[in-house]
Amino acid sequence: MYSKLQYISAGNTQAAQFEQIKAVVDLGIDWVQLRCKTLGEVDFLQLAERVKKLQSTYDFKLIINDNITICKSIDADGVHLGLQDTSIQVARAALGPKKIIGGTANTLEDIHQRIHEGCDYIGLGPLRFTNTKENLSPLLGFEGYRAIFDQLQTSPIPPIYAIGSVDAADIITLRNIGLHGIAVSGLVHNNLSNKNFIQHLQSLLHEQLTYTS
Repeated sequence: MYSKLQYISAGNTQAAQFEQIKAVVDLGIDWVQLRCKTLGEVDFLQLAERVKKLQSTYDFKLIINDNITICKSIDADGVHLGLQDTSIQVARAALGPKKIIGGTANTLEDIHQRIHEGCDYIGLGPLRFTNTKENLSPLLGFEGYRAIFDQLQTSPIPPIYAIGSVDAADIITLRNIGLHGIAVSGLVHNNLSNKNFIQHLQSLLHEQLTYTS
C-alpha cells in the first residue's frame, strides 16, 4: 500500500532542499518526491545522491520529479511525471516494471489517460491556488473532485492524491470524496517546529471514515 502522505520537496538551493528533506524524514515522513525546478542537471543529481544516502538511515520512498535519467542513475524508487513531461510508456521502458511511476492529472480525461498508460498512482489537482508551482492548471476545488469521482467508473483505480495547497482541515472531506491521500509541500515544511504535526496528519489520513462530506 502506498503512503497516504506524500511530501513534495521545496527550496531553491541544494542546501535548502536537503535540510528540509532531512527534517521531514526525521519526523517520520515515508514518501519524498524530490522536486526542484531551479537547479541544473548536475546540481539536481548531486542533491538526489545526497537524499538517496538518507535511505540508509531512514525508511522512505524516494520519487524523482520529471527526470528518468537521474531516477535510474541513483536507483531511486520511482519517478513522477507531469502531463507535459516524458510519457509513462517511455519511463516504464527505461526503468522497468518494479519502479513506481506516478503522473499528474487535472481532469477526468487525464485520469483515464493515466490509467491507460499504466500509472501506479495519480496526483489530481490543484485543489486551490498554490505558489509552489508555475503554469498552474485550472483549480478543481472540492466540487471538482466530487464531479470527477462521481463519473469515475474505471476499475481498478490507482491511488489518487489531492494536490495544491491542501490543508489538514481538508483531509476528511477529501477522503470521503474518494482520494487515497494528499501530496503536500508547504503544509509540512511550514509546520516543522510542531513535532506532533506529522502524527496529526497521519491520524487524519488513517482514521475510520463516516462517509459524510
